[in-house]
Amino acid sequence: MEEKLHKRAINSWAMYDWANSTFATTIMAAVLPVYYSNVAAKGLGEHTVTAYWAYTTTIALLLVAVLSPILGTMADFQGLKKRYLTFFILLGVAGTALLYFVGEGNWLMASIIFIFASIGFSGSLVFYDSLLPHVARPDEIDQVSSRGYAFGYLGGGLLLAVNLAMIMVVPKYFPTLTSSFMTRLSFLTVAVWWLGFSIPILRNVKEPPRRILAGETHETNPFTASFARLGHTFGQLKKYRQLMLFIVAFWLYNNGIGTIIYMASIYGKELKFSDVTVIGTLLMVQFVAMPFAFLFGWLARKLGTKQSIYLSLCIYTVIAIGGFFMYKEIHFWMLGFAVATVQGGSQALSRSLIGRMMPKSQSAEFYSFFGISEKIAGVIGPLVFGISSQLLGGGRVGIVSLIIFFFTGAAVLSRVDEKEGIRVAEAEEAGLMIAANG
Repeated sequence: MEEKLHKRAINSWAMYDWANSTFATTIMAAVLPVYYSNVAAKGLGEHTVTAYWAYTTTIALLLVAVLSPILGTMADFQGLKKRYLTFFILLGVAGTALLYFVGEGNWLMASIIFIFASIGFSGSLVFYDSLLPHVARPDEIDQVSSRGYAFGYLGGGLLLAVNLAMIMVVPKYFPTLTSSFMTRLSFLTVAVWWLGFSIPILRNVKEPPRRILAGETHETNPFTASFARLGHTFGQLKKYRQLMLFIVAFWLYNNGIGTIIYMASIYGKELKFSDVTVIGTLLMVQFVAMPFAFLFGWLARKLGTKQSIYLSLCIYTVIAIGGFFMYKEIHFWMLGFAVATVQGGSQALSRSLIGRMMPKSQSAEFYSFFGISEKIAGVIGPLVFGISSQLLGGGRVGIVSLIIFFFTGAAVLSRVDEKEGIRVAEAEEAGLMIAANG
């Protein structure tokens, strides 16, 4: 019975990737950027549209980076990871639904709503990720994390396929249902899908036990406890040297990964590629990425987690070089396939590796730091892309410059001793449990 409940919890946890990935595919990557370029920002210059979308993404990620550590430590202290997860799910779902009201020329409205929806999406991931070390056993964390990404690619791909049919096929048979209207309707389908498939994690994954640290009481003000814990953690960073090194490495290489994810569609539109190519490639990525996410979970057992991440960074380097020389639509399809082979694996293994090098009782706090590195990477990458697009007349220089992030990230990763990081985390968790029970 216990094993059955354990498997149910794992599948319910992974299903949240299935739920929220529709926002990543339809809203962030495929449909909204094209709608933003063609409709919401109609009349603006093509380079201006690219820059405005980059700045919108930058603001959203920056706000999450500021809020995440405070909310993460509050959730750890209060023992309310799932309640915070629920709040951000509802915020993201509501923002996504409001995109339905964005019409022609409403680029500012689209940007503001997208910012709120993105805060909901990114904020929910902090608390979703923080549940991973509590759901998965140490010997299965790589595979469980990879399963989540695989579920996400399949779920995101399926709804994106439905959305594309709504936008590109339905208007041909029902002319009164315009492509613009069906696009806005697709935003509503994402909201419904996201909310509906979030129910399993909220029902079947238990709230991890609350840990009260020395000097705290159950009546301590959550804000006071949050800042005190953050101060304590910063004061103890030397103890978590391997974890911090890995977060720096992740911050570096995820600058490149994040920029490719966020800017692929808008870059494709700048190069005058058709909607079929841009959105079709992103749809292909979802289905190709699913088996490769599982493959990287298997590779982590055979080669080791770090070595598998190295492999993904080598492939990303080739992709960045190829992006500079991309002129034909077939190149976009080829690079999209290459991205699909490594995107899920690199992120899943990064998520699971940090999960093994942190104390479970502080998972929300440490995943918030992990999230900060991810969000700051998302801030700097699109910002550099946007500035280079405006100043240099296009995004080619921005694409090829991503190589430096992959090289430096791999260099820092080579200095991470994951076994030592896991040992420190386990020892710290044992100490926290003794203090909590004593």
